[in-house]
Amino acid sequence: MSSARQLPSLPLAVFRCHFETTEPLRLPAYAGSAWRGAFGHALKRTVCVVRGTECRSCLLYRSCVYPYVFETPPPPDSEKMRRYTTAPHPFALRIDPRRNGTPYKLGVTLFGRADRHLPYFIHALDQAGKAGLSRASQAFELIKVEQADAPENPIVYEPGQPLRMTPGRTPAIPALPERFEIRIETPLRLKREDHLVTPAQFGFGELFGHLLRRLSMLSYFHTDTPLEVDFAALTQASRNVPVHEPKLRWHDWTRYSSRQQTAMQMGGLLGRFELRGEDIEAFWPYLWLGQWTHVGKGATMGLGRYRIRAASLPETLADD
Repeated sequence: MSSARQLPSLPLAVFRCHFETTEPLRLPAYAGSAWRGAFGHALKRTVCVVRGTECRSCLLYRSCVYPYVFETPPPPDSEKMRRYTTAPHPFALRIDPRRNGTPYKLGVTLFGRADRHLPYFIHALDQAGKAGLSRASQAFELIKVEQADAPENPIVYEPGQPLRMTPGRTPAIPALPERFEIRIETPLRLKREDHLVTPAQFGFGELFGHLLRRLSMLSYFHTDTPLEVDFAALTQASRNVPVHEPKLRWHDWTRYSSRQQTAMQMGGLLGRFELRGEDIEAFWPYLWLGQWTHVGKGATMGLGRYRIRAASLPETLADD
């Protein structure tokens, strides 16, 4: 499995958007879906020059920022996902359900080449906040954007000031601890044979298979260094990794889809479990990087977010 030890490379940039509100916050139980929907509508209003035309029928489909960010069609000559109409989107929102104060912080991580579109992200999020996340929501005023992984001045944007940012980079991989805990902080939705994985069915192979696929697709479609490893060998080996002291539960969550005009069940796993270092050496770099990418269905809106905890490990930018 020598090829399995290749370090994954996925440059990314981590941003914190600070919003102020003039009224007490009235947010849904999990605001990631609302923010993603408001951001998508604002981005399309910002960049679309052909009103009333479906994106896939538009001449600008493969050169417009909106489809790249929000629909992400695979290139015509793609060797992967040729049967699919969309590839993984090049961003993920970071929502902390426990932080609802003002100023309100919204995290955004951009993957690979997406950082070149940062001005569009900032403008669209600013417009989304001013419009409110729903008819009943208060307005948000964007007061600044920080780049959490910037080596010096973290402020990349303030109204009326020029934009300044540091190019994204792949997070450094720390030494593998003897044992560590994985804490699942937003609903984790993993599918096996078209059925969602329950706490009783969960195993490390379920988590790692989905994560490896996501990292592979993100690096293939959004960077110049696609991941080249023995996927079958890694996936097979991951099924033999034991999970220690699992404390998982199912968390039900319902969101309304304006696109499909229906309520959708978005429940998933929450909780924690322990892994031992000697069992997961080959998988460690992928697990560490997955803290920023999230894993499973709904990762773009912030679902499937986990953190790795051990006494020997440093705090990370994924902790924002």
